[in-house]
Amino acid sequence: MTMEKYFEYRHTVGFEETNLVGNVYYVNYLRWQGRCREIFLKECAPEVLADLQDDLKLFTLKVDCEFFAEITAFDELSIRMRLIELAQTQLEFGFDYVRVGPGDGELLVARGRQRVACMRGPNTRTVPARVPPALVGALEPYAA
Repeated sequence: MTMEKYFEYRHTVGFEETNLVGNVYYVNYLRWQGRCREIFLKECAPEVLADLQDDLKLFTLKVDCEFFAEITAFDELSIRMRLIELAQTQLEFGFDYVRVGPGDGELLVARGRQRVACMRGPNTRTVPARVPPALVGALEPYAA
């Protein structure tokens, strides 16, 4: 039996992420995808962060999220990112949102995806670019 590898970002839900009813407002799931991706770059691909300060751009083309259970303030989450697809100029990530806690075990509360295009050039003339080798290498352990 092989265990799937994933990059994990841990998050504690705050009151500001909930709505009047007390459950998490849907847009936060998408924010957490972005945050997970940012922390991944910081921890696993710092060369790519430097490249982003030069002329590399990562354009998010599509995001989605499917919800299975509600979560509320102070729930502990594990946002788990995997590489679903690697093309020449695009990547697709999968995200599992898992509520973790003492005694509860783990509960999959949502699942999302994100498609990203690599681009280079000035803002008015960006063109598709190959996924940087440093990013390919950093993502290799997390391929689905």
